[in-house]
Amino acid sequence: MLTSMPASTADTALFAPGRRAACAGAVALISMLAFESIAVATAMPAVATALDGLPLYALAFGATLATSVLGMTAAGQLCDRRGPYSAALAGLASFLAGLLLAGFAPSMPWLVLGRGLQGLGSGVLGVTLYVGVGQVVPQQLHPKLFAMFAGAWVVPGLVGPALASFLVQAVSWRAVFLAVAAAVPVAAAAMLPSLRRVGTGSGEALRWGAMRWALLASLGVLMLHAASQRAGAGAALLFVAGLALAGLAARPLLPAGALRAARGLPSVILLRGLIAATFASAEAFLPLLVTRRFGWSLTEAGIALSAGAVTWSIGSALQARVSRAEQRRLLLPGGFGLTALGLLVVIAPLLAALPSGLVLAGWSTVGLGIGLSFPMLSVLLLKLSPPESQGSNTSALQLSDALTSSAALAGAGLLFDPATGQVLPVLLMALALVIVATLVSPRAQRD
Repeated sequence: MLTSMPASTADTALFAPGRRAACAGAVALISMLAFESIAVATAMPAVATALDGLPLYALAFGATLATSVLGMTAAGQLCDRRGPYSAALAGLASFLAGLLLAGFAPSMPWLVLGRGLQGLGSGVLGVTLYVGVGQVVPQQLHPKLFAMFAGAWVVPGLVGPALASFLVQAVSWRAVFLAVAAAVPVAAAAMLPSLRRVGTGSGEALRWGAMRWALLASLGVLMLHAASQRAGAGAALLFVAGLALAGLAARPLLPAGALRAARGLPSVILLRGLIAATFASAEAFLPLLVTRRFGWSLTEAGIALSAGAVTWSIGSALQARVSRAEQRRLLLPGGFGLTALGLLVVIAPLLAALPSGLVLAGWSTVGLGIGLSFPMLSVLLLKLSPPESQGSNTSALQLSDALTSSAALAGAGLLFDPATGQVLPVLLMALALVIVATLVSPRAQRD
C-alpha cells in the first residue's frame, strides 16, 4: 500500500526539507511538458514543410492525444500496484524516446511515431506527478501544490512560442525536440529519489482488461480528431461513431456514476472533463475570433491568450490561500460561475455593438474562474481517494479531461464554418458546458 510521508503540523512550507527536491523536480517536469506542447505546436508547420509531411500534419497531434489515453490508464494501475517511482521511470523513458525519435526523424511517419511515444509518456507522467508528489506533500498543502502546478505553465506559455521560433530559425526545427530531451534527465534526477521513498504499491498484477478499453478509447479519440479535420456528412458520421466508441470505452474506465454525476468522486471526475472541454474549445477558436472578426493582429491575439494564462495562475494562487472549509466549498461553483460570466463577456461584442476590447476582459475572467476551480478538483480527488486507489482515480480524472476535450474540439470543428469564420456557435457550446458544470458542482463535495 502506498503511504504518505509524515509531516509536522507546524511545517506549512511547500519546499520544506524532505519534499523540496520532489516539488522542484515536479515544477521542472511540468514546465518541460508545457514547453514541449507549446513549442512543438509553434514549430510543426516548419517540421511538416521540411519533411514534406503535410498530409500527416493533423495525425502528428492526434497520435499524441490518442496515446496519452493509453498512458493515463497504464499509469493509474502502475501507481497503485507498483508505486509512482516505477510509473515515473516508464513515463520518462517513453517521453525521452519519443523526443529523440522525433528530433532525428528522417521522414514524417517516423516523426508521428515519435509523437505517439511522447503522448504515451506524457500521459503516464501526468498521472504520476499527481499521485507521487501528492503523497510526498501532506494533504493540508495540496491547494498550494496544485496552484504551483498551474503556475508552472505560465512561463512556458509566455516564452514558449518565441523561443521555439528562435530555435527553428537560428538552428533547426530538430532543436525544439532535442532541447526538451536534454532537460529530461535534469528533472528526473530531482524528482525520482523522492518518489522512490513513497512506496511500492500493492504488488498486484496489472489488469489488462482496462488496457483493452483504453485502446478502444484511443481509437475513439483518433476518430474524433479525424472528424474535426473534415467537412460534410462524412465528418458528422465519423464524429458520432468516435463519440459512441469513446463513450462506450469510458464507462468501465471511469468510476461508477461519473456519467450521471453521482455525488462525491464521480462528480469530481465529470466536472474535470466539463471544465477542460470548455476551456479547450473556447481557447482554440479565440484567435480566429479576434483576428477575423475584429481585425486584431496575431500579436494582440497572443496577448489575450497570455492574459488568460496569467489570470489562471492568479486564480490558482488565490484558492491556495483559502483555508476555511465553508469558504472552500464556495470556490468550485464560484469559479465555474466566473468562467461562465467571462464567456458571456467574450460573446457580448458578437451580439451587440460593443468594444472588441471586452474579449480581453472576458478571457481574463475565464482564466481567473478556471484558476479558482481547476486545482480544487485535484485537491478533492486526492481527498476523496484512499491511498491504494489514488492512481486509478487520478487516471480517471485525466482520462475525463482528454476524452471530453477531444469530443468538444471535434464538435467545435463541425460547428465552425470556415467560409464565414463564424465562431459564435463554438462559444455558445463552451458556455453550455460550463453552465452544466456550475449546476453539477455542488455534488462534488460530500455533505
